[in-house]
Amino acid sequence: MTDHVSLSDKIELPCGVTVNNRFLKSAMSEILGSHDYQPTKELINVYSRWADGEAGILVTGNVMIDKTALGEPRNVVISGDEDLDLLKKWADAGKKKNNHIFVQLNHPGKQSPKSLSPQPVAPSPIPLGKGLEKFFATPKALEEDEIHDLIEKFAYAAETVKKAGFTGVQIHAAHGYLVSQFLSPLHNHREDKWGGSLENRMRFLVEVYEAIRKRTGDDFPVSVKINSADFRNGGFSEEEAMKVFKTLDEKGIDLIELSGGSYESPVMTGKNMKSEKEAYFLDIADRAKKELKAPVAVTGGFRTSDAMKEAVASQKTDFIGLARPLAVDPDLPLKVLSGNDYKSSVKPLSTGIKSLDRVAMLEITWYEYQIGRIGKGKDPKPYENVWISMTKLFASNGWFRFKRRRA
Repeated sequence: MTDHVSLSDKIELPCGVTVNNRFLKSAMSEILGSHDYQPTKELINVYSRWADGEAGILVTGNVMIDKTALGEPRNVVISGDEDLDLLKKWADAGKKKNNHIFVQLNHPGKQSPKSLSPQPVAPSPIPLGKGLEKFFATPKALEEDEIHDLIEKFAYAAETVKKAGFTGVQIHAAHGYLVSQFLSPLHNHREDKWGGSLENRMRFLVEVYEAIRKRTGDDFPVSVKINSADFRNGGFSEEEAMKVFKTLDEKGIDLIELSGGSYESPVMTGKNMKSEKEAYFLDIADRAKKELKAPVAVTGGFRTSDAMKEAVASQKTDFIGLARPLAVDPDLPLKVLSGNDYKSSVKPLSTGIKSLDRVAMLEITWYEYQIGRIGKGKDPKPYENVWISMTKLFASNGWFRFKRRRA
């Protein structure tokens, strides 16, 4: 290592696009789409506020490619009925400070709850485990023509958001959603060209990437969020992940955001992660950085400015990915870039009743509540009592917010 790298340094992506700094706002489900799957004023407001915080890249929450396959109610969907004017307003809000705004494109596969998808699809007809089968139906295995149709839907969605003015896209290939299901031998038991060997299991992701690249061109950023491992015996491993990273790198991927686990093994939330470092996936990022041309982002666990600075200065990651810390402090990047010592207020949440925490999905809904406040033009309340926020959510949305929406 010969060059000192700081959080304020610009970086050029392989496609030739320059990003202003090393902060990446990672995807969170905002639950702020309209009932007909369009962006709303509240969603636009949220990204305007995050843009003011001056993160170099803002990645949207799940934008679905098929309105018959939702991860949760009030997703935004790009599938042919989208309002381009609303998408343009969303894109403009997210790039107003010369930020980049990437749309995270996703299909949930079998991680679509029974209330939304009584017959979901997946690579193989294998139900979710760990008790989640009570909330998620056993999927139907995709037919060959259905797989090709989904690849084209990813490509159409990417082309559409580029027309709307978004500056890039991210393929969601992590956390047990459809692309991740194809990659994992626990979920993909196919015996055709889409399953079996790693080459076959990564085929869906590779063809999605190639179809998007063909539709959007060589100068449009195409990134991926992908597991470093499933963290389950017999699942997608770190060694397999490195091979997929290298394949995508050779094909020209512009950014690889590392995560891990699934909602059957939710290590991406910090659960059961044992590390002396704040960041959960920094070790594999360090390894990937040594072997890849594409920039790498690490999301999960960063809480202090010192850890963020050290991770970039040591060149273990190119980008600091932040999610929940930005839900409670949209100005976090600007504060750190201004030279302030910083420590996020994010910490584990609990009502004191574990069963209620699970039913209320507290670690999701509390942050959605904070994002909702931002959407209404208010400041988040990082220290608000969880009982107060739950009561307010129920008063305004009934049981909608607390329905089991995803694994």
